[in-house]
Amino acid sequence: MDWDKLRVFHSVAEAGSFTHAGESLNLSQSAVSRQISGLEEALRVPLFHRHARGLILTEQGETLYRTTREIFSKLAMTEALLAEGREQPKGPLKITTTVAFGSAWLTSHIKEFLDCYPEIEVSLLVDDHELDLSMREADVAIRMSPPRQPDLIQRQLMTIRFHIYASRAYLEEHGEPQSVEDLHKHRLIVYGQSTHPPFPNVNWLSNLARTSEGVPTSLLTVNNYYAIFRSCCAGIGIAALPDYMARTHEDLVPVLGDIEGPEVPAYFVYPEELRNSKRITVLRDFLLSQVNKSKF
Repeated sequence: MDWDKLRVFHSVAEAGSFTHAGESLNLSQSAVSRQISGLEEALRVPLFHRHARGLILTEQGETLYRTTREIFSKLAMTEALLAEGREQPKGPLKITTTVAFGSAWLTSHIKEFLDCYPEIEVSLLVDDHELDLSMREADVAIRMSPPRQPDLIQRQLMTIRFHIYASRAYLEEHGEPQSVEDLHKHRLIVYGQSTHPPFPNVNWLSNLARTSEGVPTSLLTVNNYYAIFRSCCAGIGIAALPDYMARTHEDLVPVLGDIEGPEVPAYFVYPEELRNSKRITVLRDFLLSQVNKSKF
């Protein structure tokens, strides 16, 4: 297959039209159309359904697009590695992590990293869904579960510990539970049902309350741990929170302090192709140093 035609095909599949692809490639619409027709003739299959409102990939086109997308993503990764300076790490670095960890911990520590490495262009993507590192949706991830994707390198950064917390305002109004059996009398703030929870056994608090005296009388379900933290700070109810997060708010106090939640390992994850990236190495070493200074 002709490389130039594949490059044009990839741009057309991304843009959805000959005109927009031509603009990005600095080619005329007719030149783009000829390249696609030539590729279709060489492969002897149609790659696009042509409509008045645009182009739609055929089944064969979808197959070719998946391959070209992977090729171009790997080329982009290689280009970034080659462009990386020999002395000072530089270039783009996309970091993804959960909304809670990114909002409550990483953003408060990233300034020092940016000051140390001003030529690294950091993009922080907070998302409770896992982004595909192999497709360059991000360069590195901090995840609360081991990666399921192949060809990824992982390093455990820390172990996150959970306890039960409530605001002083909530306890003044509703009283403090003295035992697990008292939890069903209180409003609990929990994660709720999810096919992709941020870590296993995410609803251990509500499960704990159910095993005592039935279902808690009041539940607020929130599908984001940072929002659970903010709800707890606002005095809405009792929540299971990571210790590192609860310590950032003076009004939160431990409840039933002898009860510990699950210990959740956090992993530093990146693709095999970036093993020798200086940007990845300095970020990993920086995070490890910050973790050693923090209490989790």
